[in-house]
Amino acid sequence: MSVLSHLFTRKMAICVFTGFASGLPLYLLINLLPAWLRSEQVDLTTIGLFALIQFPYTWKFLWSPLLDRYAMPLLGRRRGWMLLTQSGLLLTIAAMGGFSPQTDMMMIIIFATLLAFLSATQDIALDAYRRELLDDEELGLGSSVHVNAYRVAGLIPGSLALILADHLPWSTVFIITALFMLPGMVMTLLVKEPQVAVVPKSLRQAVLEPFHEFISRQGWRGALMVLAFIFCYKLGDSLCTALATPFYLDMGYSKTAIGLIAKNAGLWPAVIGGLLGGLWMVKIGINKALWLFGLVQFGSIFGFLWLASVGVQADVGPVELTRLAVVIGFEAFGVGVGTAAFVAYIARSTHPAYTATQFALFTSLAAVPRTFINAGAGWLVESMGWVSFFLLCAGLAVPGMLLLFKVAPWHDRPASNE
Repeated sequence: MSVLSHLFTRKMAICVFTGFASGLPLYLLINLLPAWLRSEQVDLTTIGLFALIQFPYTWKFLWSPLLDRYAMPLLGRRRGWMLLTQSGLLLTIAAMGGFSPQTDMMMIIIFATLLAFLSATQDIALDAYRRELLDDEELGLGSSVHVNAYRVAGLIPGSLALILADHLPWSTVFIITALFMLPGMVMTLLVKEPQVAVVPKSLRQAVLEPFHEFISRQGWRGALMVLAFIFCYKLGDSLCTALATPFYLDMGYSKTAIGLIAKNAGLWPAVIGGLLGGLWMVKIGINKALWLFGLVQFGSIFGFLWLASVGVQADVGPVELTRLAVVIGFEAFGVGVGTAAFVAYIARSTHPAYTATQFALFTSLAAVPRTFINAGAGWLVESMGWVSFFLLCAGLAVPGMLLLFKVAPWHDRPASNE
């Protein structure tokens, strides 16, 4: 079977839908919510604090054993939870836009928190389903396809919605955005429940055994190294893009320019680069991909530094739009391939018997920077300015690369966990 033929399979098609359904609500919180608040004259410090609302992504491992242990009626253990959370997300997103940031901030906080909780719970089910669907040799490409679809989903709240916001009320924009949860719901109804050899027999087993198995397999020192790497690998680029949309607005670009140029300029580099990276992972393995793609991801931070050093654009013409497109395109390529390798590494680190809980634990740890550290991004920018902020982001990206010497040596190709 050729490397390219791995791409055109039913499993990879399913990964497209899992990625899209997973990415839409998160990018709404990251891109559309800050843009909405900023356009309604909410200050940067408050917008930055909204990152704390994403705490369910950090703590989802606490309730992930429930998804490993219990099945919803009719659809099964994975598909039942997927459909339940997707239905909740559609309703929550549609309702959120009916509030005003000037008078209903508490309701916006409540709905944004509910959105994050439902999205994090959906991710537990989707990640477990995808890990159980894919064979070990398919993890690299499957993760790449998932991540690319994840990023394509970001064009809905990050591009289409911003363009529509210049012409329609925000309440209508949120309803239109919510309808894009429907493809994921249709996918959930059409696919089959994966066959899993081991299902936890009790809630106690579902809670304790995933941690016991991971520590037994890695050893205490190895387990801590893996957890430190998961925390650090995307720390720099996550903080770098925490206030991306407000940054573009502060640099003088309009919402329509951001929607048409900034977001779409990142689409094809992310998709093509991510797919090529996924196919490359089939050949070189996940370890080498973490090194190579991590370096590209690190370099993308300096594009933001360059854009900040140029300063605010008084007049936005073709040169300024091209500059923005280049920066966003390289960032999309770097973060896209880096995330694909990272997600594949996390999937490989789980044991098939405890997929939901271990996957949730690792991705929760990876979400800590995005949730807590990113909450201070607005304060950091207002204290030190955009240029110094991006220099700090570059420095924070270094520890994750250094940990690769321990957790993913260049010449190692770990065996399956099964």
